[in-house]
Amino acid sequence: MIKYKSLVKVVIFASLSMGVWHFGNVIWIYSKAYVVTILIDDAWQVSLANDTINKPWSWADTWPVARLDSVELDASWIVLDGAHGESLAFGPGQVAGTGERKGVVIAGHRDTHFSQLAEVELGNVFRLQDRHGEWRHYRVGNMRVVDSRKEAINLNELPADRLLLVTCYPFNGLTSDGPLRYVIEADLQLVPIAAEHRLQSSIAGT
Repeated sequence: MIKYKSLVKVVIFASLSMGVWHFGNVIWIYSKAYVVTILIDDAWQVSLANDTINKPWSWADTWPVARLDSVELDASWIVLDGAHGESLAFGPGQVAGTGERKGVVIAGHRDTHFSQLAEVELGNVFRLQDRHGEWRHYRVGNMRVVDSRKEAINLNELPADRLLLVTCYPFNGLTSDGPLRYVIEADLQLVPIAAEHRLQSSIAGT
């Protein structure tokens, strides 16, 4: 009987310890994500103020290069340099060789930063700010699913007035290593004053 009670105590203690460990792990993950977001945003603000490249932390392999806002989704993203593993872990990444008066390709994970792209509709407006502070406005003209095994984006043929937003597909897929990509195509244009006002008011929280 004594051994049984001791075993029960051990099991209860082990269960509580595992629960505390998992809870602490969740808190750590969310805390780290929050701190990373602040560091990236601060680096972007410095880039805008000084028109320079600034890493969010000294050993980072990426840095903020743009800000992407959505009118209809009421969303805003800091875009990082490159579409490699580290940049995509912390936010959408601008594909190397795009931007700076060229067409722009921005990729992001469908289950985190770019999950809202599933809600985008034809005619929606995005605006993109570079580190010089200049804003460009794009209207969505096409959305399609691409099989990456059969079709690749040719950066040399990408129009200078084109913005492509790319993420994995389908959005509710169980795995993230499939070949399908969801591509949103938007063209540079002048945004009506009313749409611009809605975006500014939404970002300002008014």
